Amino acid sequence: MQPLFADLFLESGRIAEVRPADYRKYLSRAQRAGGAAAEELDASGRVLTPPLANFHEHLYSRLAKGWDPGRLTDSFPLVLSNLWWRLDQALDPEMVEACARLGAAEAIRAGVTTIFDHHASPSCTAGSLEIIARVLAESGLRCVLCFETSDRYGPEGVRAALSENERFLEAHPGGEARGLLGLHAAFTLSDQTLAEASALLKRQGCGIHIHLAEDRSDPETSAARHGLSPTERLRRFGLLTAQSILAHAVHLSAQDRSAIASSGAAVAYNPDSNLNNAVGLPLLDALPKSVPVLCGTDGMHGNPGRSLKQLFLLARHQGFPTGGAFELARKIVFDQQDFARRFFPDHPALRPGERADLALWEYRPPTPLDAETFWGHYLYGVLESAPAAVLQGGRPLLRDGRLTMMKEEACAAAAAVQGQRLFERLQEEVHG
Repeated sequence: MQPLFADLFLESGRIAEVRPADYRKYLSRAQRAGGAAAEELDASGRVLTPPLANFHEHLYSRLAKGWDPGRLTDSFPLVLSNLWWRLDQALDPEMVEACARLGAAEAIRAGVTTIFDHHASPSCTAGSLEIIARVLAESGLRCVLCFETSDRYGPEGVRAALSENERFLEAHPGGEARGLLGLHAAFTLSDQTLAEASALLKRQGCGIHIHLAEDRSDPETSAARHGLSPTERLRRFGLLTAQSILAHAVHLSAQDRSAIASSGAAVAYNPDSNLNNAVGLPLLDALPKSVPVLCGTDGMHGNPGRSLKQLFLLARHQGFPTGGAFELARKIVFDQQDFARRFFPDHPALRPGERADLALWEYRPPTPLDAETFWGHYLYGVLESAPAAVLQGGRPLLRDGRLTMMKEEACAAAAAVQGQRLFERLQEEVHG
């Protein structure tokens, strides 16, 4: 990624030319879809980069803000049983849609144009992924979706979840929405369910999206019940593939890390969530360098740029020299581009001929920006700023700080109605 002051010319949703320009003269001319006259977007010396991707989201969390579950959440198992598993079971289609709209707006405002979402709404499983895909498409976003499979709701719940995953995978073999096979975590999955998941994976040629070793309870439970680590169970059922996302990966053994490296699967770190749930943090220098490292938010917020900054700071905290921490951040950025191309081969990198997916950040470098200083500007300046504009395929999703594909007032009003309904439903569960 070589910094360059330039004019960018877009045609038919692609980068037609990158023309070097004078210092601080940084303009982008976008050809609107539909053949309108060329339009100039004055970047005024700001920084233009490819947009971000969120590799582990839970959009269904968006109506949970401010909710007090009224029960203990002093350990990770209690966080799951007393908060998230109560909330996801209370969701209905209208709430799922409201969550997706809120999450889409939050993502675009963070410079995100691609979301890998891990969904759960066991009371309205069938069709839930299509609701999310429709909302994200209307918002101009790309997505890779899956439904969380778990034995928590018995054999019928397993069948419903696997069916929803397979239905979505078959309906979206290409285009702006793709699918993965969603699995909750090894400690909520029986061998029978893993065998059924393995058969589905082979039929569809897909990967999995799963929480792996997020808390110590995952490997401890797996060892007690099966005599194997969660990673080894996944490997034995053939579920570790090069299209798979392993979220968290905090409590891994050397053998686990080796198995992940040999599979080609990616690890998605979610440091804000790990800190919030007090489950521990990954040892960043223990993972083999061949393993792709991705950034997620785990439903805590919609800004994976914040996660990248947190991982940089965690690397410093864990003893990385400054240069080593910057190199880790660089590796993550390019790992993410490469992994996204496993699903979307035209995922961009600001080169002529590529899709015009762009994020223009409200950041004007106060000191020289060049190849030597870029990563310091990126982590301490760009990602601390808000986007002024976000484009997907040359089409503006955000311009001058305003969303262009979404009616924000209507989105907020619908979210307020559905949030109140969810709160009342949860209160009824408690009182009655």
